[in-house]
Amino acid sequence: MAWLFKKNEVYTKMTKPSKKSSTSTKIIFWVLGFIVIFILGFIFFLNHAKNKPAEAMEYKGQPFLGKSSAPVSIVEFGDYKCPNCKHFAEMVVPVIEKEIVKPGKAKFYFMNDSFINVDSIRAAKFAEAVYMDLGNDTFWKFHELLYKKQPEESKYEKMDYFTEAFLTATLNEVATKDETNKVLASFRAKKTDAAWQKDMDFGEKLGVSGTPTLFVNGKLFDGNTIDDLKKMVDDAAKGKKNE
Repeated sequence: MAWLFKKNEVYTKMTKPSKKSSTSTKIIFWVLGFIVIFILGFIFFLNHAKNKPAEAMEYKGQPFLGKSSAPVSIVEFGDYKCPNCKHFAEMVVPVIEKEIVKPGKAKFYFMNDSFINVDSIRAAKFAEAVYMDLGNDTFWKFHELLYKKQPEESKYEKMDYFTEAFLTATLNEVATKDETNKVLASFRAKKTDAAWQKDMDFGEKLGVSGTPTLFVNGKLFDGNTIDDLKKMVDDAAKGKKNE
Protein backbone atom coordinates (compact mmCIF):
# COMPACT_ATOMS: atom_id res chain seq x y z
CA MET A 1 0.00 0.00 0.00
CA ALA A 2 1.31 3.48 -0.80
CA TRP A 3 1.12 6.45 1.51
CA LEU A 4 0.54 9.39 -0.82
CA PHE A 5 0.00 12.26 1.61
CA LYS A 6 1.63 14.89 -0.55
CA LYS A 7 2.14 15.11 -4.27
CA ASN A 8 5.22 13.19 -5.39
CA GLU A 9 5.83 11.78 -1.90
CA VAL A 10 5.00 8.09 -1.67
CA TYR A 11 5.24 6.10 1.53
CA THR A 12 5.29 2.33 1.20
CA LYS A 13 4.49 -0.21 3.88
CA MET A 14 7.20 -2.58 5.09
CA THR A 15 5.65 -6.04 5.04
CA LYS A 16 6.37 -8.88 7.43
CA PRO A 17 8.25 -11.87 6.06
CA SER A 18 6.23 -15.03 5.51
CA LYS A 19 6.65 -17.86 7.99
CA LYS A 20 8.22 -20.03 5.27
CA SER A 21 10.95 -18.71 2.97
CA SER A 22 11.01 -19.94 -0.60
CA THR A 23 14.35 -20.74 -2.21
CA SER A 24 12.88 -22.13 -5.38
CA THR A 25 14.55 -21.32 -8.68
CA LYS A 26 11.71 -22.65 -10.83
CA ILE A 27 11.09 -21.32 -14.31
CA ILE A 28 9.84 -17.80 -14.93
CA PHE A 29 6.31 -18.95 -15.76
CA TRP A 30 5.79 -20.10 -12.19
CA VAL A 31 7.11 -16.80 -10.84
CA LEU A 32 4.86 -14.74 -13.10
CA GLY A 33 1.89 -16.91 -12.18
CA PHE A 34 2.58 -16.38 -8.51
CA ILE A 35 2.80 -12.60 -9.01
CA VAL A 36 -0.55 -12.54 -10.79
CA ILE A 37 -2.17 -14.59 -8.03
CA PHE A 38 -0.61 -12.35 -5.37
CA ILE A 39 -1.90 -9.18 -7.04
CA LEU A 40 -5.40 -10.61 -7.41
CA GLY A 41 -5.32 -11.73 -3.79
CA PHE A 42 -4.16 -8.31 -2.64
CA ILE A 43 -6.96 -6.62 -4.59
CA PHE A 44 -9.43 -9.01 -2.96
CA PHE A 45 -7.97 -8.19 0.45
CA LEU A 46 -8.36 -4.45 -0.09
CA ASN A 47 -11.95 -4.84 -1.28
CA HIS A 48 -12.68 -7.04 1.72
CA ALA A 49 -10.97 -4.61 4.11
CA LYS A 50 -13.20 -1.77 2.95
CA ASN A 51 -16.27 -3.70 4.05
CA LYS A 52 -14.77 -5.17 7.22
CA PRO A 53 -16.52 -3.92 10.37
CA ALA A 54 -14.55 -1.85 12.85
CA GLU A 55 -12.81 -3.74 15.63
CA ALA A 56 -13.30 -2.74 19.26
CA MET A 57 -9.98 -1.27 20.37
CA GLU A 58 -8.59 -0.75 23.86
CA TYR A 59 -6.91 2.65 24.05
CA LYS A 60 -6.37 2.87 27.80
CA GLY A 61 -2.69 2.88 28.73
CA GLN A 62 -1.53 3.80 25.22
CA PRO A 63 0.53 6.91 24.34
CA PHE A 64 -1.27 9.47 22.23
CA LEU A 65 -1.05 12.94 20.71
CA GLY A 66 -3.95 15.36 20.92
CA LYS A 67 -6.85 16.19 23.17
CA SER A 68 -8.38 13.42 25.26
CA SER A 69 -11.81 14.78 24.33
CA ALA A 70 -11.24 14.33 20.57
CA PRO A 71 -14.10 12.21 19.15
CA VAL A 72 -12.00 9.94 16.91
CA SER A 73 -8.99 7.70 17.56
CA ILE A 74 -6.29 7.08 14.95
CA VAL A 75 -3.84 4.27 15.69
CA GLU A 76 -0.52 3.68 14.00
CA PHE A 77 1.12 0.26 14.28
CA GLY A 78 4.86 0.73 13.83
CA ASP A 79 8.33 -0.75 14.26
CA TYR A 80 11.26 1.40 15.40
CA LYS A 81 13.56 -0.35 12.90
CA CYS A 82 11.21 0.20 9.97
CA PRO A 83 12.57 2.82 7.52
CA ASN A 84 9.08 3.54 6.21
CA CYS A 85 7.95 4.23 9.78
CA LYS A 86 10.86 6.65 10.15
CA HIS A 87 9.73 8.56 7.06
CA PHE A 88 6.14 8.40 8.26
CA ALA A 89 7.09 9.77 11.70
CA GLU A 90 9.20 12.58 10.27
CA MET A 91 7.14 13.63 7.26
CA VAL A 92 3.56 12.42 7.61
CA VAL A 93 2.76 12.54 11.33
CA PRO A 94 3.48 16.31 11.47
CA VAL A 95 0.88 16.80 8.72
CA ILE A 96 -1.63 14.65 10.61
CA GLU A 97 -0.91 16.65 13.76
CA LYS A 98 -1.39 19.98 12.01
CA GLU A 99 -4.52 19.14 10.03
CA ILE A 100 -6.31 16.58 12.21
CA VAL A 101 -4.93 16.34 15.75
CA LYS A 102 -4.38 19.98 16.75
CA PRO A 103 -7.83 21.09 15.51
CA GLY A 104 -9.27 18.49 17.92
CA LYS A 105 -10.69 16.15 15.29
CA ALA A 106 -8.83 13.06 16.48
CA LYS A 107 -6.28 11.61 18.88
CA PHE A 108 -3.24 9.85 17.40
CA TYR A 109 -2.03 6.69 19.15
CA PHE A 110 1.09 4.59 18.61
CA MET A 111 1.12 0.82 19.12
CA ASN A 112 3.98 -1.61 18.57
CA ASP A 113 4.26 -4.15 15.80
CA SER A 114 7.88 -5.22 16.25
CA PHE A 115 9.00 -7.78 13.68
CA ILE A 116 12.14 -6.65 11.86
CA ASN A 117 14.84 -7.64 14.33
CA VAL A 118 15.57 -8.40 17.98
CA ASP A 119 16.29 -4.73 18.67
CA SER A 120 12.87 -3.82 17.28
CA ILE A 121 11.49 -5.62 20.32
CA ARG A 122 14.06 -4.16 22.70
CA ALA A 123 13.37 -0.61 21.53
CA ALA A 124 9.61 -1.10 21.81
CA LYS A 125 9.81 -2.46 25.36
CA PHE A 126 12.18 0.33 26.36
CA ALA A 127 9.80 2.93 24.91
CA GLU A 128 6.97 1.30 26.87
CA ALA A 129 9.07 1.77 30.03
CA VAL A 130 9.56 5.44 29.15
CA TYR A 131 5.80 5.85 28.85
CA MET A 132 5.11 3.92 32.07
CA ASP A 133 7.65 5.79 34.23
CA LEU A 134 7.93 9.25 32.66
CA GLY A 135 4.56 9.79 31.04
CA ASN A 136 3.10 10.68 27.69
CA ASP A 137 5.09 13.84 26.88
CA THR A 138 8.50 12.29 27.47
CA PHE A 139 7.45 9.18 25.57
CA TRP A 140 6.79 11.23 22.43
CA LYS A 141 10.10 13.09 22.76
CA PHE A 142 11.91 9.75 23.00
CA HIS A 143 9.78 8.22 20.23
CA GLU A 144 10.58 11.02 17.78
CA LEU A 145 14.28 11.08 18.69
CA LEU A 146 14.59 7.31 18.26
CA TYR A 147 13.18 7.50 14.74
CA LYS A 148 15.47 10.44 14.00
CA LYS A 149 18.45 8.32 15.07
CA GLN A 150 17.43 5.31 12.98
CA PRO A 151 20.26 4.75 10.46
CA GLU A 152 19.52 5.60 6.85
CA GLU A 153 21.38 2.61 5.40
CA SER A 154 19.25 -0.51 4.97
CA LYS A 155 22.07 -2.80 6.15
CA TYR A 156 21.31 -1.77 9.73
CA GLU A 157 17.78 -3.21 9.61
CA LYS A 158 19.05 -6.70 10.43
CA MET A 159 21.82 -5.52 12.77
CA ASP A 160 21.37 -5.30 16.53
CA TYR A 161 21.72 -1.52 16.48
CA PHE A 162 19.33 -0.35 19.22
CA THR A 163 21.31 -1.80 22.12
CA GLU A 164 20.45 -1.09 25.74
CA ALA A 165 23.36 1.36 25.89
CA PHE A 166 22.13 3.16 22.75
CA LEU A 167 18.56 3.43 24.07
CA THR A 168 19.79 4.66 27.45
CA ALA A 169 21.98 7.33 25.84
CA THR A 170 19.09 8.41 23.63
CA LEU A 171 16.76 8.79 26.61
CA ASN A 172 19.43 10.80 28.42
CA GLU A 173 18.97 13.47 25.74
CA VAL A 174 15.36 14.11 26.78
CA ALA A 175 15.32 13.04 30.45
CA THR A 176 17.37 13.49 33.61
CA LYS A 177 19.88 10.91 34.79
CA ASP A 178 17.58 9.84 37.63
CA GLU A 179 14.63 9.49 35.25
CA THR A 180 16.72 7.42 32.85
CA ASN A 181 17.88 5.14 35.66
CA LYS A 182 14.27 4.61 36.72
CA VAL A 183 13.26 3.62 33.18
CA LEU A 184 16.28 1.36 32.84
CA ALA A 185 15.39 -0.44 36.06
CA SER A 186 11.82 -1.04 34.86
CA PHE A 187 13.06 -2.24 31.48
CA ARG A 188 15.54 -4.68 33.02
CA ALA A 189 12.85 -5.97 35.37
CA LYS A 190 10.68 -6.69 32.30
CA LYS A 191 7.86 -4.58 33.71
CA THR A 192 6.69 -3.56 30.23
CA ASP A 193 6.76 -6.96 28.56
CA ALA A 194 3.02 -7.39 29.06
CA ALA A 195 2.20 -3.98 27.55
CA TRP A 196 4.33 -4.78 24.50
CA GLN A 197 2.76 -8.23 24.12
CA LYS A 198 -0.71 -6.68 24.32
CA ASP A 199 0.12 -4.50 21.29
CA MET A 200 1.53 -7.47 19.40
CA ASP A 201 -1.46 -9.67 20.11
CA PHE A 202 -3.86 -6.95 19.08
CA GLY A 203 -1.96 -6.27 15.87
CA GLU A 204 -2.17 -9.96 15.02
CA LYS A 205 -5.89 -9.99 15.77
CA LEU A 206 -6.38 -7.03 13.42
CA GLY A 207 -4.34 -8.71 10.69
CA VAL A 208 -1.61 -6.08 10.59
CA SER A 209 0.75 -7.29 7.86
CA GLY A 210 3.29 -4.48 7.75
CA THR A 211 4.27 -1.09 9.06
CA PRO A 212 3.15 1.61 9.23
CA THR A 213 -0.53 0.62 9.32
CA LEU A 214 -3.30 2.98 10.41
CA PHE A 215 -6.72 2.35 11.91
CA VAL A 216 -9.46 4.93 12.46
CA ASN A 217 -11.82 4.02 15.28
CA GLY A 218 -10.87 0.38 14.76
CA LYS A 219 -11.28 0.34 10.98
CA LEU A 220 -8.35 -0.12 8.61
CA PHE A 221 -7.36 3.00 6.69
CA ASP A 222 -6.73 2.02 3.07
CA GLY A 223 -6.69 5.48 1.50
CA ASN A 224 -3.78 7.24 -0.17
CA THR A 225 -3.97 10.91 0.74
CA ILE A 226 -4.32 13.17 3.73
CA ASP A 227 -7.73 14.13 2.37
CA ASP A 228 -8.73 10.44 2.44
CA LEU A 229 -7.70 10.27 6.08
CA LYS A 230 -9.51 13.50 6.95
CA LYS A 231 -12.68 12.20 5.30
CA MET A 232 -12.46 8.92 7.19
CA VAL A 233 -11.99 10.83 10.46
CA ASP A 234 -14.96 13.10 9.67
CA ASP A 235 -17.13 10.10 8.82
CA ALA A 236 -16.07 8.35 12.01
CA ALA A 237 -16.91 11.43 14.08
CA LYS A 238 -20.40 11.47 12.63
CA GLY A 239 -21.04 7.79 13.21
CA LYS A 240 -19.16 6.97 16.41
CA LYS A 241 -19.17 8.24 19.95
CA ASN A 242 -15.90 9.13 21.65
CA GLU A 243 -13.91 6.05 22.66
